[in-house]
Amino acid sequence: MGSFKYIARDSSGAKREGVREAVCSNDLIGWLREQGFIPISVYEIFVKEQKPKQKSRRKIIKSSDLAATFWQLTTMVEGGIPITTSLETIAEDIENLQLREIFQQVVEKIHKGKTFSGSIGEYPRVFNNLTCAMMLAGETSGNLAAALRKLAEYFDTRDKLARKVKGAMAYPVFVFVFIVLIVIFIMTFIIPRFRIIFDQLGGDLPAFTQGFMNFYDMVRFNLIYIIGSVILTVVFLYLAYSKTKKGHYAFCRIALGIPLLGKIISQAFVTMFCRTMATLLAAGVSVLEVFDILCTMTGNDIIKAAITQTRQQIVEGSDISSSLGVSGFFPNMVVKMIQVGEQSGSLPKVLERTADYYERKVDAAITTVMTLLEPIMIVMVGGIVLVVVLALYLPIFSMSG
Repeated sequence: MGSFKYIARDSSGAKREGVREAVCSNDLIGWLREQGFIPISVYEIFVKEQKPKQKSRRKIIKSSDLAATFWQLTTMVEGGIPITTSLETIAEDIENLQLREIFQQVVEKIHKGKTFSGSIGEYPRVFNNLTCAMMLAGETSGNLAAALRKLAEYFDTRDKLARKVKGAMAYPVFVFVFIVLIVIFIMTFIIPRFRIIFDQLGGDLPAFTQGFMNFYDMVRFNLIYIIGSVILTVVFLYLAYSKTKKGHYAFCRIALGIPLLGKIISQAFVTMFCRTMATLLAAGVSVLEVFDILCTMTGNDIIKAAITQTRQQIVEGSDISSSLGVSGFFPNMVVKMIQVGEQSGSLPKVLERTADYYERKVDAAITTVMTLLEPIMIVMVGGIVLVVVLALYLPIFSMSG
């Protein structure tokens, strides 16, 4: 087998060239004629063996990467460019190395006769069931551009929500790390110096100071055991969450029961539920398939059970709004809005408006949590400093009295 470079023209007269392995030049010429090309020149090339290069570090594929890619695809397909050509063009310019490699493989699969939806379906960790269903619906209905636009909007919205949550968590994480550093600094440098001073002064220490020093000694002499206990507890909780059904269900219930945070989780899912359902229904996906997809888009057992129960009610003949009401998870407003959408025949539009409403509620809830967290964190830092100052300086104040 050798590598041959060929130049040929297709039936429209366009010039085609490339490199292909073949036994001999005549074999390649025969292959070109089978493909409907007119061979112009075929010659063998010799490629020097190169040492395998180290692969570049792959980046995690984020919603922003998918949103940008699908927006590009939407623009090109709406402009009349075939999906294959659009994919080939975009695959060369994607910044995320892993996503670029995946799209290049998708292009190869499409050239071999697979559909776009079937090709991306082989990468479930990157393209979820929603993406595959939307692409399949777009290919079946012949309106691929609209399906691509809906997907681009979906990933764009998901990226905005993720950035809001990350932004909300940045301040508490920073303050928590700051508190930990303060405690480590105090226990390492401040308290030992005062311990020497107290030993030199002699006498009985005030009860508050003595209790503080006893707590300090307990932590210092049992630090390894405390760290080990924390690690074991974390490992146990992780195994209970990830390996046991009862543990996972208990954690899911606790997460939804946390004040404010549970409300944010519930409303964020309702937002995603309404927007995803609107997107899929507008693309022509059946209601039962929509609920099958929605069931895979949450890891919370309680929410998943509510969706499964709703789907079962629909199979038994109930309408969507009544089935959601029976589940007990979805707010009454969502049930009423879906009922209006079913009666008016404009369910996707009603779901989009409901999603917008709950997205605003999620923003307001996050703002409320941040408003409460800031003073709580400040009080925690001040409380730690106050306890340490009182405990260390109380003996000195007693002496001066």
